[in-house]
Amino acid sequence: MSASKLVYEQLTEVTREIIGGAINVHKALGPGFTERIYAKALQLELKRRGLPFSIEQSIRVEYRNQLLGLHRLDLVVNDEIVVELKAVYEINNFHVAQVLSYLKASGKSVGLLLNFARGKLEIKRVVR
Repeated sequence: MSASKLVYEQLTEVTREIIGGAINVHKALGPGFTERIYAKALQLELKRRGLPFSIEQSIRVEYRNQLLGLHRLDLVVNDEIVVELKAVYEINNFHVAQVLSYLKASGKSVGLLLNFARGKLEIKRVVR
C-alpha cells in the first residue's frame, strides 16, 4: 500500500469517528442550541473516542508575507482535520468557502463542516 493511500485511509477513518460523534451529539441534543453547546458536547465525544484535538487553535492570516491577523478554528482533530461547527438554517457556499480558506491558511487538506441547527445533522466534507 502506498504512503498516500495509507494517509487517505487514516484521514477517512478519523473523519468517520468525528461524524459518528457529531451524530451522537445531534441525536441527544437535537437542533436549537448555540454552536458553543454543540462544541462542548462534541469535545466530550471526541475524548470518549480517544481522538486528540485542539480547541480554538490560532492560525495566521497573511498577505504578501504580512500578518493580517489571527483566526481561531473551532476544532482541529488529530492535528489534521479542521472542524467548523455551525448552528444555522442551512450551510451555503459562503460556509464552504470559509472552510476552504481555513484549510489554506492552516496548511491542512481536510475539513468538516457540521451544522446542528436542522432536524438532521448537515455534514459537508471539504478537501483542498
